[in-house]
Amino acid sequence: MIDEKDRKIIKMLEGNSRISYGDIARGIGISDVAVIKRIRKLEQLGVIKKYTIVIDPKKLGFNSVSITGIDAEPEHIFNIVEYLKEREYVKYLALTSGDHVIIAIIWARDGGELAKIHKEVSGLTGVKRVCPAMILEVLKE
Repeated sequence: MIDEKDRKIIKMLEGNSRISYGDIARGIGISDVAVIKRIRKLEQLGVIKKYTIVIDPKKLGFNSVSITGIDAEPEHIFNIVEYLKEREYVKYLALTSGDHVIIAIIWARDGGELAKIHKEVSGLTGVKRVCPAMILEVLKE
C-alpha cells in the first residue's frame, strides 16, 4: 500500500517531475535505491501514470481557452467523444455525471477561432447544447 514516504515522493514529483532521485532521497531521508523502488512501485500500481509538463497556452499563442460543457443525446455520446478525441484543439476531455455529460478544455488562437470551434461542436450529430466558460485567469494549477 501507499505510505507517508510514498506521499512525500508524489508531492516532490508534482512540484518538479524532473527532480533527481538523490534530491528526493535527501528530502525524505531514504536511499536513492529505495526511492527508485518506490517510484517503480507507484508506476506499476498506476498511481503515477505519466510524467508531463504544464504549458501556458498564451505563451504558445492560444489566447482563448474555454472549459466547455457539452450536452448530448445518450445514443450519440460515444461518437461525439471519439470525434473530439481526434481534435488537436481539445486538450482535456471527460465524461461526467454533472450538469454536462461531456467536458472539454479547448485552446484557440482568439475569440473568433474559439467561436468557430464551438459552432463546429454544436453542429455534431447528437449535440443538444454547447456551454462554454471562458478562462479569464488561472488561480491554481
